Amino acid sequence: MSACETASGDDRAALGLAGIALEGGSAQRTASLWYISDQASEQLVTEFYTALRQPGFSKAHALQTAQRRLKASLQYAHPAYWAPFLLIGNWL
Repeated sequence: MSACETASGDDRAALGLAGIALEGGSAQRTASLWYISDQASEQLVTEFYTALRQPGFSKAHALQTAQRRLKASLQYAHPAYWAPFLLIGNWL
């Protein structure tokens, strides 16, 4: 769920769209807390799945790796680009 504010809840869904997906049976969701750049989101998701394919990488480690790679770049170093993403549910 790389769209904007997928983890922002309201009075009907505490964790927004990510919470609804979990209630529907999904074991885990990657979600965002605020409006995000499409380009940064695409980069982070690409880095996340690249890292996740590495042997022994948990989802949490893959997300951390992706966030660190964005943070290390000049274009996406500001936390607004890499910090809104989180894992909800099974992060192993």
